[in-house]
Amino acid sequence: MASVPVYYFSSVSNLTGRFAEHLAERTGRAVFNLADSAVRRGETDGPWVLLTPSYKAGNADEVTLPAPVKAFLRSPANRRSLVGIIGSGNRNFGEYYQAAARELAAASGRPVLFEFELSGTPEDVARCAEILAALDAALTR
Repeated sequence: MASVPVYYFSSVSNLTGRFAEHLAERTGRAVFNLADSAVRRGETDGPWVLLTPSYKAGNADEVTLPAPVKAFLRSPANRRSLVGIIGSGNRNFGEYYQAAARELAAASGRPVLFEFELSGTPEDVARCAEILAALDAALTR
């Protein structure tokens, strides 16, 4: 059974990146960093999951979805093959916690599969790995 890859973006804090790396270590799942311009300009060759942070911190005018994620989603092929979203956020953002994942899910019709805060906990990594394994199994049926 093939594992659906995870494409992620992480800022200089690397909170989202650490979660993606732990997920890859635990599961052997491929993860691709959208901060890499070659990855960002590419297209997926099958189903994939997005792992994105939210940056809106209380100002309704702030950008929610990171620019590299938007750039990757400009590809019709990438939009079509997106099967789910994992959100990273900071509860200090209040009502904007997980705003990027939730707004993208509403706009794309794809589900938010999992949400975690900051770089997540080992329990978050384990639970997300279970959810992705179930997704892999569902997609192979």
